[in-house]
Amino acid sequence: MATGKRQIDDASAASDRRPGRLLRDGTLPDRVFERILAMIADGAIAVGDKMPSEHELCSALEVSRPVLRQALKQLRADDVIVSRQGSGSYVVRRPERAILDFAPVGSVADIQRTFEFRAAIEGEAAYLAALRRTDPDMLRLKAALRELDRCIEAGELGVDADENFHVAVCEASDNRYFTIARTSMKANILTGMNLTRNLSLTKPRERLELVQKEHYAIFEAIRDKNPAVARNAMRSHVENARKRVFEGNIAAVEPQAQFQTGVRK
Repeated sequence: MATGKRQIDDASAASDRRPGRLLRDGTLPDRVFERILAMIADGAIAVGDKMPSEHELCSALEVSRPVLRQALKQLRADDVIVSRQGSGSYVVRRPERAILDFAPVGSVADIQRTFEFRAAIEGEAAYLAALRRTDPDMLRLKAALRELDRCIEAGELGVDADENFHVAVCEASDNRYFTIARTSMKANILTGMNLTRNLSLTKPRERLELVQKEHYAIFEAIRDKNPAVARNAMRSHVENARKRVFEGNIAAVEPQAQFQTGVRK
């Protein structure tokens, strides 16, 4: 278990020395979040370990408590650590280091926020799409799904086909503001898609097939004009994608500290 300022310094230095990870972008809390995440991903703070104290982390990372607490809050939201009343915070999930290798520098926290945005926007777009979709809308959705099927068979990344499917859902809502809102975030969204699909290619083929089943669930709900099911299917899909970013080794936790992991891939 990593405790004490020197051990945190060593862990932080080791993470910072990894090629290509110069943590200069993003807000200060985001950079601190990524440095702690790197320590956990590298195993310097192991699954099941109690996190070092706020004093030790602030001293080693040279940040204020408010900044550190924002970073820790994000780690809790991402189910990487949990707090136990009267005991402190514990590492319950070790994300794969590939998260930091695939993601652009300083972007991991923003990727997570983008997933939150998508769940809200695209969930409602799917709801309206189920009410308003036309035959041409269904043809566009079906074409995107077929291209995704082809990408899975060919072992290709499939980011463009994935993006086309989600754009087609927004267009089927017959409300241009959903498309405009999503387009305004396109760069962030594509970063997240590239990350999740790259990570999926490192897993057994079943991972991508399960992702595709989620796409088909959205398609079928829209086809069947079931708005509530379409909304839930889309929100679940986006939330599952967010959770898959931080999929890794999970510690056994006490009942009061357990968290919901959603659908796993």
